[in-house]
Amino acid sequence: MSDLTFLPATEMAAQIREKKLSPVDLAEAHLAKIERLNPKLNAFVQLDPERVRREAREADSAIAKGRELGPLHGVPITVKSSIDVAGMRIESGTRLRAGTVAANDAPLVLRLRGVGAIILGVTNTPELLMAWETENVLYGRTNSPWDLERTPGGSSGGEAAAIAAGMSAAGVGSDGGGSIRVPAHFSGICGLKPTPGRIPSTGHFPASGGPFALLGVVGPMARTVDDLKVLFEVMQGPDEGDTCAAPVPLTWTADHELRRRKIGYFEDDGRTSVAPEIRRAVRIAADVLARAGFQVEPFCPEGLEEARVLWKRFFVKVGGMLIGPMFRGREQDCSPILSQFLQWSAAEPELSGDLLLESWFRRDSLRAELLAQMREYPILLCPPAAVTAFRHGERSWTVNGETVHYLDAWSYAEWFNLLGNPAAVVPVSHSAEGLPVGVQIVGRPWEEEFVLAVAAEVEKACKGWRIPPLAEKTANPA
Repeated sequence: MSDLTFLPATEMAAQIREKKLSPVDLAEAHLAKIERLNPKLNAFVQLDPERVRREAREADSAIAKGRELGPLHGVPITVKSSIDVAGMRIESGTRLRAGTVAANDAPLVLRLRGVGAIILGVTNTPELLMAWETENVLYGRTNSPWDLERTPGGSSGGEAAAIAAGMSAAGVGSDGGGSIRVPAHFSGICGLKPTPGRIPSTGHFPASGGPFALLGVVGPMARTVDDLKVLFEVMQGPDEGDTCAAPVPLTWTADHELRRRKIGYFEDDGRTSVAPEIRRAVRIAADVLARAGFQVEPFCPEGLEEARVLWKRFFVKVGGMLIGPMFRGREQDCSPILSQFLQWSAAEPELSGDLLLESWFRRDSLRAELLAQMREYPILLCPPAAVTAFRHGERSWTVNGETVHYLDAWSYAEWFNLLGNPAAVVPVSHSAEGLPVGVQIVGRPWEEEFVLAVAAEVEKACKGWRIPPLAEKTANPA
């Protein structure tokens, strides 16, 4: 590959270990790419080139001294600006936190640094992460490298745009309602939403506590599944700051064991219409898995509609109840996108303590019901969303002659936030407009390794990732 910045992160690390590639040269290639593309994409909130260069020189020195190198030694990555990176802004896209700088690294950031990763900077989000489009009044709008008139998704949209365009080798996002998986689908990259507690959310703002501990997680984003695996291995493990943490050992599934498990797939849930190109991608993925020796059968779990309703109650209604009071007396500081979210929240029925408790108990029962169904189908294959990357500001779409509204379009991701399943998105194909199309692979709680193994099989057959047009036009030859 003629462009260093589009090598897989694992390949970057391998070439560094073999002394075929210098961390300094790799850092400079990424900084040059950022300088060229970020003015159009607006993916970064903060970049520290001098620190990056210093750390790259230190990484070079470690090689020269024969020190043991970690699996990401010298690899430049990014982190969503809702996660603590010492010395960098953690504003989560809101004026209420303008100028807030993290004093310490989040545990997952410490783990990434501990294996040699170099943090390029932090990336843009919608205000307080409450949107599937990345725009805020602090830093403005992030654009897709596939089409500047479209969004790379949200809330991890800055991460997705940076990784897809080769401005970052890989990174870290967060996901409470599809915020890793939808941007991965929109941007043609891979993303993993883990089980709550598998990767510590300590150091994330807003904090994953109360009802949001059920929904919100942090996870890796990258251009390849192998890169996701490495980031997952490094970041996973319990931390006392995460209320859902559990000491789950890494367990990679043997190939012969992998193919003994059945996969159930569905193209839509019978309620929210799915764009034809996404339905086609699910069929393609199902076919390639069947050809690879998996037993793949049509299957749609029961209870998904109730899961959608409960997710909306927790995320939209409770989210509005928590965020609304933060803006009392500072209403002028609220972005249009967040104002719209708060209006949707206010329009929902009032949530009493009794109803909240009833919903919480019902969520747990619904989770048990889904897991009972997944005894037969421990992997589910389905759409990650109802539509592909949309134009900035769009809030409804006509799909198969039906209107799909904004909150409904992401229900395919939201179910699994409510129910706590790990889920990955991997690119499979492209639409007639040339936009990326991904599929979602869902597993049982704590079985991320199985999810990633199946995702790797899909990736191997489909080879869905490719360089976005904007980055292709401004390639950085080695």
